[in-house]
Amino acid sequence: MQNFKFIKARIKRNKSKHFFFVFLGLLILFSTEAMAQGNLLIFPKRVVFEGAKRSQTFNLCNIGKDTARYNISYINIRMKEDGGFEKITEPDSGQFFADPYLRFFPRRVVLAPKESQVVKVQLTKTIELITGEYRSHLYFRAIPAIKPLGEKEIQTDTTSISVHIIPVFGISLANIIRRGESTTKLSISNLSFEKFNNTSPIINMEFNRTGNMSVYSDIVVNYISPKGKKTEVGKIQGFAVYAPGVLRKCRIELKKLESIDYSEGKLNVICSIRSNSKNIKRTEAELILQ
Repeated sequence: MQNFKFIKARIKRNKSKHFFFVFLGLLILFSTEAMAQGNLLIFPKRVVFEGAKRSQTFNLCNIGKDTARYNISYINIRMKEDGGFEKITEPDSGQFFADPYLRFFPRRVVLAPKESQVVKVQLTKTIELITGEYRSHLYFRAIPAIKPLGEKEIQTDTTSISVHIIPVFGISLANIIRRGESTTKLSISNLSFEKFNNTSPIINMEFNRTGNMSVYSDIVVNYISPKGKKTEVGKIQGFAVYAPGVLRKCRIELKKLESIDYSEGKLNVICSIRSNSKNIKRTEAELILQ
């Protein structure tokens, strides 16, 4: 019987390791869709419930050398104009929280080194949903390691005061429910260029969102020479403007290349809006350099 239990445990470990390497392969293939914090990798960055979808999954992976523990819960946040987040308990005007309509399991995970885990999210109470977008964020909060009982304390100078700070890592991922047709549009405005001595050039811009839903986009900045030669000099993937926010400011550091003279020519910004449909909407803007 003991041998049988040992074989079962070994099979379980082998399956976990196999899943770990499969998971890493997916991360390489879809690296722009994964998110990392500390030694925790999660794929995908967000989940969206549209149409007939009733369940989604997150894949977690511990790439560190120590066992990691995480508590999982929902939080609600507001996106600021600079892209930062602040936690809120009441929705803003035009905002709907998704967590009353979602459930997930497990609520706590323990990951050994190179071990993976699936977290499943299910949509519930769909009859109560109205047209629009609902958003909450699944929050993975690291649980600090506890010193084992009986471990000796390191002797220190008792005449001074010492403070031991334990950093606590956390990562949040958007969970979005959408009902009805999207009326969302995105435009680019207020482009400006910065370049100081011995620093990388910067392009500033503002993204203006209208409509009933959040928007995710990929941004590409091309330099176009006076002779019309195009060179990609900047890129951001998975850029988000969360509803009900209507404005997000953006700064993109551009490549420093000897072949490019940023005192002439122009910069072309192309924003491709991500969608589950095959039709990708595009918006663009140009800035003349001088």
